[in-house]
Amino acid sequence: MNANYPTNSRKVLFIIYYLLFIISAQTVAQTRIVSPDGLTYADVRMDDGKLSYSAGYRKVVKKDTVDVRMIEDSPLGLYTNVADFSRHLTLKGTEAKRIHNDYRLWQSKQSHVVNDYEQRRFTLTTPQGKTFVVDFRVGNNNIAYRYDIPIQGETMAIVVTGEASGFRMPKGTTTFLCPQCNSMSGWKRTKPSYEEEYTPDAPMGTPSRYRQGYTFPCLFHEGDKGWALISETGLDSRYCGSHLSDCSADGTYRIAFPMEGENNGIGSTSAQFGLPGSTPWRTITFGSTLKPIVETTLPWDVVEQLYEPSFKYKGGRSSWSWIIWQDASINYNDQVSFINLASDLGWEYCLIDGGWETNIGRERMEKLFDLCKEKGIAPFVWYNSNGGWNDAPQCARHRMDNPVVRKKEMRWLHEHGVKGIKVDFFAGDKQETIKLYEQILSDANDYDLQVIFHGCTIPRGWERMYPNYVSSEAVLASENLVFSQHFDDMEGFNATLHPFCRNSIGSMEFGGTVLQQRLNRGNNGGTTRRVSDVFELGTAIAFQSSVQNFALTPMNLDEKVTPKFEIDFMRQVPTLWDETCFIDGYPGKYIVLARRSGDRWYVCALNAQKQTLDLNLTLPMLAGKQVTWLSDGADGKSPSAQPFTLDKRGTFRASIPAECGVVLY
Repeated sequence: MNANYPTNSRKVLFIIYYLLFIISAQTVAQTRIVSPDGLTYADVRMDDGKLSYSAGYRKVVKKDTVDVRMIEDSPLGLYTNVADFSRHLTLKGTEAKRIHNDYRLWQSKQSHVVNDYEQRRFTLTTPQGKTFVVDFRVGNNNIAYRYDIPIQGETMAIVVTGEASGFRMPKGTTTFLCPQCNSMSGWKRTKPSYEEEYTPDAPMGTPSRYRQGYTFPCLFHEGDKGWALISETGLDSRYCGSHLSDCSADGTYRIAFPMEGENNGIGSTSAQFGLPGSTPWRTITFGSTLKPIVETTLPWDVVEQLYEPSFKYKGGRSSWSWIIWQDASINYNDQVSFINLASDLGWEYCLIDGGWETNIGRERMEKLFDLCKEKGIAPFVWYNSNGGWNDAPQCARHRMDNPVVRKKEMRWLHEHGVKGIKVDFFAGDKQETIKLYEQILSDANDYDLQVIFHGCTIPRGWERMYPNYVSSEAVLASENLVFSQHFDDMEGFNATLHPFCRNSIGSMEFGGTVLQQRLNRGNNGGTTRRVSDVFELGTAIAFQSSVQNFALTPMNLDEKVTPKFEIDFMRQVPTLWDETCFIDGYPGKYIVLARRSGDRWYVCALNAQKQTLDLNLTLPMLAGKQVTWLSDGADGKSPSAQPFTLDKRGTFRASIPAECGVVLY
């Protein structure tokens, strides 16, 4: 500026430049991403150097298309040791692409998945010239996003200390959430293990029980708008597991990283990875009903298989002594009984649980393996995960935490025809622990072993990422039926809740279908089952895991204890499903669910309420077909099986007594 300009002119120009700067800094840029069917949208917004998003679905009201917002304007961004990728950002460009999925998923709710997503990648820079990308994918009823970080000049590695990522829910939302518990707490310091109780229909903003936030998945009911399920997927050894924080005053739940005390204090609460690299996907499934949530394949749509299977892995049914007969059953003779039980039922597997190394010993374990081979049964064997992060005394210990010992152990199992391992008592969600999950899975694949995790985190796309992965517990599972009458009293609630949340995002190793009335060895003591026989049979359909460790015992083969038609059903019920279809239900109250295996459909209707449930359903998949109808009778205590033919529309009407069920197959 010329120094001879009048002072007032300089002031005017200064004000103009200043105003232009302010206007430029506050310029709002918004991009809408719409799903292939045109009904799901995400609005990504750049405002004052910060990136945010909102999302919802579109419906037709009186010939007009109306947006129904399910996620209010919510923050995006990362905090790292390289740069603060949450503010003072400049949008450098966007890229758009249609992504087509066509893949097989043998061990989940749908065997062949075909769908499309609209992808939009936003490239942003900081004032210091550091770059990152926000990758959004929008499918029908599904939204996922993650952060991609390229090499930053000479910087080839990064530490992510936290995320700005959040989910702001509309006012009036109620929640179905499971609290994250304190680290190194619970029995033998084995928590957090995703085994806390859900609270249904809680007002948004209710503080979590331990003030540590909530474990994924998180289910939200937004009144007349519908439902939303929030979780994450694509987690591998390059990141830590996350959960949601408690709700802030404006209704925002944020991504929270692990607690310092997890893994007995070993390892960072941050995530460290080489560049270029990516975070896991943050996922949202929503709709006006619960159908998109129960049927979603989003956890697998946005991930890729990480290695080739070494073996043609198979699902199946498994006997399991420990769930009813407990620790005392881990002896040679009782395991022979349960191997024979699996053989008598025509099942594929038998699980030998913790304590075998001391109570049976390796030489006699090899004899059990030989018996399994003779009977055509494939054994699974239990292991303790620990190194130095729990005090659980069950053996075999110190086999899975060390790669040298682990591979030697897996070689021994492989040589004796063992087809799977169940690994228990993990330590939380630190990257240190996530690495162990991946190492166990990868090494097990080298020895043709499938893997079940217990006392653990939820799966996050692992069915597709790791082809020998079976399932994870990560739920308040069937062992609690033996431990506490309270859990038996709550069994109906939990069984009708999990298809909407925990089991919706990944395989769930619950270990259910108890057909004894009393939960002890003699059926004459211990806790008492509250739900009916047919309700229990229905959980074999409602709960999804490619290998199901059922709670039957040799006593169930006695018709005085268990009716023959119930055992006949358990002899042939599948564990691998080609299709899943939500029919009706409300979390914690009732569920009507259909699954297809091959050309045969199985339908369960479970009533957890204290009053009779009257159903008037249309089941097009069974239209005009003759099926077997299992029910508990009008009194809820007279289980029976009868043939039934549905009309051409698939109409089905039934009155289901309290805590009872119906199965059609």
